[in-house]
Amino acid sequence: MAPTTLAPLTTLRLGGPADRVLTVADPADWADTVHAIDQHDEPAPAVLGGGSNVIASDAGHRGTVVVMNTRGITAERVDDRTVAVTVQAGHPLTDLVAWAAAEHLAGIECLAGIPGTAGAYGQQVSDTLHHVTAWHWQDGALQVLPAHGCHLRYRQSLFKARPGRWTILTATFHLTRTNQAAAVAYRPLADELGVPVGARPPVAEVTAAVLANRHGRGLLLHPYGPDARQVGSVFLNPPVTAADAPRWSAVGCPVHTDSDGRLRASAGWLLEHIGCRPGHRLADGIRCSQRRTLTLTVHDGATAASLRAVLGTLAQDVHKATGIELTPEPVVLGT
Repeated sequence: MAPTTLAPLTTLRLGGPADRVLTVADPADWADTVHAIDQHDEPAPAVLGGGSNVIASDAGHRGTVVVMNTRGITAERVDDRTVAVTVQAGHPLTDLVAWAAAEHLAGIECLAGIPGTAGAYGQQVSDTLHHVTAWHWQDGALQVLPAHGCHLRYRQSLFKARPGRWTILTATFHLTRTNQAAAVAYRPLADELGVPVGARPPVAEVTAAVLANRHGRGLLLHPYGPDARQVGSVFLNPPVTAADAPRWSAVGCPVHTDSDGRLRASAGWLLEHIGCRPGHRLADGIRCSQRRTLTLTVHDGATAASLRAVLGTLAQDVHKATGIELTPEPVVLGT
């Protein structure tokens, strides 16, 4: 099989060749995929979904890359109010949210428009995740992991902490059949809806409000346009101590408590503190998006290496100015 370039498999459209790219579109083909990888005596492949949080190396990836393009949603009644919804690993999260809203199922409506993340707008995947099925490469077997066993935290999980050990095949959520969304916990979303925090508007209204909010902030991924080539937020919101939090709040830096109870400062504010602004040019072919400083976009002339260098420089400049360390959010694929 001829090497395949990784660039078209990621939203940045950067990256060199992989030795092999295997696309899984039918869940029934998974056994054949495992067999093909075993034939090359590889411990585990790299895995891509939509490629929305990945910086693929200019040198590419030596080995196999599996693209999970499986689609499908099934639902099973648990009790009078609870429905078990199982989604294939390659199914876009935003489509799952739209389906759930149409079915009057609450629990994931605040994840609308998000290309694969653990939570936002006061709602987390962990709130409703019941279990996942995953292939364990070392054991060569299918495993079912309960939600608590996935160790979901702020931008972290068992699978991210131990890359190459599992490939997720399906995820099952327990959603609530109701016309009302889960209680709105995120104040900007409550303001968008014109309701107090804790209110429970209709599911479809919350989904629409989240999409409107993300569109206004430049957070929706579009296949075309000047900001199309991006990975969303490029840095995690950094943790700050309880002693330091008031000082940062006093100078205008937003500080919030994450789902793990840790105080975190706004990475976007910190970038603006060192002089970055929407549309700001950072290097040849690399700039802040037109609407949001924390999202970097790439254009002609950019490379994966130059993007990683820009991230390193920004982190150094923030640390020099504030003493706070920024951690890049995108995952690097390849060497």
